[in-house]
Amino acid sequence: MPLRPGQVERRTHDYVRHGTTSLFAALEVRTGAVLAECHPRHRAREFRKFLDRIDESVPSELDIHLILDNNGTHKTQVIRRWLAKRPRYHLHFTPTGASWLNLVERWFAEITMKQIRRGAHRSTQELEAAIYRYTAETNKAPHPFIWTKTADEILTSVARYCQRITDSGH
Repeated sequence: MPLRPGQVERRTHDYVRHGTTSLFAALEVRTGAVLAECHPRHRAREFRKFLDRIDESVPSELDIHLILDNNGTHKTQVIRRWLAKRPRYHLHFTPTGASWLNLVERWFAEITMKQIRRGAHRSTQELEAAIYRYTAETNKAPHPFIWTKTADEILTSVARYCQRITDSGH
C-alpha cells in the first residue's frame, strides 16, 4: 500500500529467502531502461547467455560499453573469446569495492527496496516472476538515473571518508 507523504517506510515482516537467483542486468544509461535476466547460477556460461541477449537487443550499428565489477566470471577465456569476435563491445571494470560507480547498482537497490524486500516470495520461481514483473513495469516509463553531484564533489567526499577511516585510530 502506498505510504502517506513524508511517512517513513516500516518493515512489516522479515524477508525470508526461499531460494536464490543470479540476476544479470544491463542499464541503458540514456533512458533508464533495463534488460534483466535471471539464472540459477552466476558463471561464465550464464553471463555469455546474457551477453547474447544484449547483442540481440542492441542495434548492430551501436557500440556497447559495459561497466562491470571485477567478478572472475567476466574475465574467463569463454568471455574473452566471445568479446574478441565483437569489437563493438568495450569493457570497463570498477575498482574492487567501488561497485557504487556503476549506475546499474542503483537499479539493483531500487528493485531490492521496492520489490524483493517488500514481497513474500515462497519459491525461486515466484522471486524471478516478481523481478521480471518489476522490470517490465519500470520499463513502461523508464527514467535515467542522474548523478546529483559532480565528479569532483564525489571524489572530494571519498577522499574525506578515506582520511576519516585512516585516522580512526583502529
